[in-house]
Amino acid sequence: MSIIPTAGLRTLATVLVALGLTLPPAMCEAAPRKPVKVAKADRAEAPAKPRAKAAARAKAKKTNQQKLQARKADVPRRAPAVTDRVARDSNTLAPRPSALVPAAAAAGLAMASFDAASTPAPAAQALDPAYLHSQAVLVIDRDTNAVLVGKNDAAVLPIASLTKLMTGLVIADANLPMDEVLTITEEDVDRIKGSGSRLAVGTRLTRGEALHLALMSSENRAAHALGRTYPGGVGAFVVAMNRKAAEIGMTQTRFVEPTGLSPDNRSSPRDLARLVAAAAERPMLRELSTAPSYELASGRRVVQYRNSNKLVRESSWDILLQKTGYIREAGRCVAMQVRLAGRNLIMVLMDAADSSARWTDAERLLHWLEQSLPQGQGRVGV
Repeated sequence: MSIIPTAGLRTLATVLVALGLTLPPAMCEAAPRKPVKVAKADRAEAPAKPRAKAAARAKAKKTNQQKLQARKADVPRRAPAVTDRVARDSNTLAPRPSALVPAAAAAGLAMASFDAASTPAPAAQALDPAYLHSQAVLVIDRDTNAVLVGKNDAAVLPIASLTKLMTGLVIADANLPMDEVLTITEEDVDRIKGSGSRLAVGTRLTRGEALHLALMSSENRAAHALGRTYPGGVGAFVVAMNRKAAEIGMTQTRFVEPTGLSPDNRSSPRDLARLVAAAAERPMLRELSTAPSYELASGRRVVQYRNSNKLVRESSWDILLQKTGYIREAGRCVAMQVRLAGRNLIMVLMDAADSSARWTDAERLLHWLEQSLPQGQGRVGV
């Protein structure tokens, strides 16, 4: 007997049932059965795959991960890219490559030739500036004007309260009486960032005290009061700031107010190194900027201020002049002149993401310089 296809059997069976008949058993047995599909619910109840296979896959995955990590460890770390802010805000040509030179190299360069396109010799113990957190860095041997470390040092960026170094320089050179009493007014209240101050409106302090707080603790109302009480007011003071910048060769710099709260106060590490060098020649600015703390008598109370530079407060590095800075647009900044290994070094660090990164960079540089420079007097007090 030939086998009738399944579809035909079903049709035939239906007709026979209607007639009261049935298919012969032989035909029923010959009809192929349609495979039964397993429902999803039934699949869930199916036995799990053998544990041995799962363990083998896990072991293979772990081995692959270990191989990948080993390959990564063998590949030299790439230098992090310059932040978008540096790339966006630089008003100069693309930053030149990071530079390291021994202290004895490039001796005799003029102060105005920090940015000379000289080819530095490699240092014996290399420090890759790309691994520094700060996005723009410059270290200068002030005695020889040799560039020891450079990273994006031509980038023009907001400088925050590093501005106050120029505020101090203009006041120091103006020969105004330091004992003249100034009064904090509503004009000195921050209208740019809305920052607070412990110098309440009506507080009376001398010009010398205002300069001290501006440099040591980055007191904004004190810095604004210095500009406001300058002959001709804030407008004349800003003109004097930009004129002084031009005098000392700060060609990439612009000031619009005396506190640094405005992101329109802009400069580069190269220009700021010139500012540090000029300010460090004024003993008053060195003394006031590096004092660890100061007490200001304000009415019946005494207000305690401390230095905003952690290295001044908590380390033994011989810092001759310093200024810190921060606004959101500028990141964390610091500019210093340090006596190290018998040399006067200028350090400018700009645009670190946070305070910890800024001080980590500063100490890393100082330790590297201490080990790499020809030893002279070393650190004072150590």
